[in-house]
Amino acid sequence: MTAMKYVKLGNTGMDVSRLALGCMSYGEPSRGAHAWTLNEELSRPFIKRALELGINFFDTANIYSDGTSEEIVGRALKDFANRDEVVIATKVHGQMRNSPNGKGLSRKAILSEIDHSLRRLGTDYVDLYQIHRWDYNTPIEETMEALHDVVKAGKARYIGASSMYAWQFQKALFTAERHGWTRFVSMQNYLNLLYREEEREMLPLCEAENIGVIPWSPLARGRLTRDWEEASVRSETDEVIKKLYTTTAEADRKVAAVVKEIAEERGVPRAQIALAWVLQKKPVTAPIIGATKPHHLEDAVAALEITLTSDEIKRLEEPYVPHPVLGFA
Repeated sequence: MTAMKYVKLGNTGMDVSRLALGCMSYGEPSRGAHAWTLNEELSRPFIKRALELGINFFDTANIYSDGTSEEIVGRALKDFANRDEVVIATKVHGQMRNSPNGKGLSRKAILSEIDHSLRRLGTDYVDLYQIHRWDYNTPIEETMEALHDVVKAGKARYIGASSMYAWQFQKALFTAERHGWTRFVSMQNYLNLLYREEEREMLPLCEAENIGVIPWSPLARGRLTRDWEEASVRSETDEVIKKLYTTTAEADRKVAAVVKEIAEERGVPRAQIALAWVLQKKPVTAPIIGATKPHHLEDAVAALEITLTSDEIKRLEEPYVPHPVLGFA
């Protein structure tokens, strides 16, 4: 069995597995916007298996399945792992209540939502507390000071950000530094063979600032793992998929075809090739993988052993065309 690799998360001393388990797939299907999620009984074996494979990094969010993802993940990790040995990440920003202060990154929202997340996760602290998106209605100074207070209160070890423009991320980093507040240590952005716009500004910024990069959807929500015409329950119901992969479908098909070719040449599943490409992209720390079938975890860990040749990387990247910037939406 492939041995898990561990790396520091950005400019911190914390070790994280080279893969993170994304927990958006785990939650009560009747709650929230994702009807394709696995309930608690079906979710627990995946979390347990991830731990057995050496994954110590688990990413969820308050908004996933109306909070039930945090509840499921928290209970499973309490049963299967030592709290000191796992890295739990969650996020804040999304609509949690239909009220004026039920979403966003105001001081009021952040200080309320961290307590709600901790209660659902069943822990005194999270290792990484991330802003899920940029809040255009709250001054970044208010957000960064509130996050700093969360860290100083011992409720989060580190803070991170997710998809936004590079200028916004730089503004947040500058604001924290200017005031002596806690800085972001990670960026969770959208990066895969079908969407490479982050290579223009965000990845160079993260490399220069020694920020950990933990990309979401490294397999393009399954588009890179199966024939283009093949559908799944998620691909037919996930509104994000329709938004991300509609306008560039013709070019994207060509990229997916090369993934298939190289996978067949190497005799491995396509998922391993697509993930290996993300893993070799600097300064990626740990792609966030989803797992709803047993082989998903095994394929992801096996990808750690694949080293793509320069020729293979060239073939995979050559068909790409510029895409509309959508990963921040």
